[in-house]
Amino acid sequence: MAELLIRNARYLPGALSRNAQTMLRDAILSCLSQAPLFRPSMPRSGKPFSVRMSNCGSLGWVSDKAGYRYQSTHPDTGLFWPDMPQQLRTLWRDLLPNAAEPEACLINVYDAQAKLGLHQDRDEVNLDAPVLSISLGATALFRIGGTTRGGKTNRITLQSGDILILDGDSRLAYHGVTRIYPGTSTLLKNVHPDIPEDGRINLTLRRVNKSEF
Repeated sequence: MAELLIRNARYLPGALSRNAQTMLRDAILSCLSQAPLFRPSMPRSGKPFSVRMSNCGSLGWVSDKAGYRYQSTHPDTGLFWPDMPQQLRTLWRDLLPNAAEPEACLINVYDAQAKLGLHQDRDEVNLDAPVLSISLGATALFRIGGTTRGGKTNRITLQSGDILILDGDSRLAYHGVTRIYPGTSTLLKNVHPDIPEDGRINLTLRRVNKSEF
């Protein structure tokens, strides 16, 4: 497994085989049957995100006029989030053996026009815990900068099966998705009525709270 250090982030291109991607995709589709995709909105303006999302795990990230937060239930159905697939937990343990177990997996679904502006992952209580991100489907142009807004950013082309880990100095790095490249993957073709075949699924695993141990 190749590994490239970029601003103290670990980039693992091709970390998941096609078979592993397919298995993970199917596990996530099962989660979406229990926790359907919803479109979050910005806290102040109420402007909808361009991505749709859901969650699995004991906690899920949501955003609406009440603010950014983690909660244990789906904002539309009121039901608890589905369990995090074992494949994700195993990946976390293999890649981050010294980190406490993840509590949340954010499922972001991009269509060809969707973007995600530069932001920090800082809604967690535990800002020392790493963040593990997995790409499935269409290739995305990912940007990552420093821990303050503005300045130079590096660009990474994230393909299906790639993994990126933000840890240590890079944990609070500003990052975002600038572009989706249609026609670069067949992984999501005809798999779900709400997921475009030229779309992308990004899975972001996080530890939210401080570990009790």
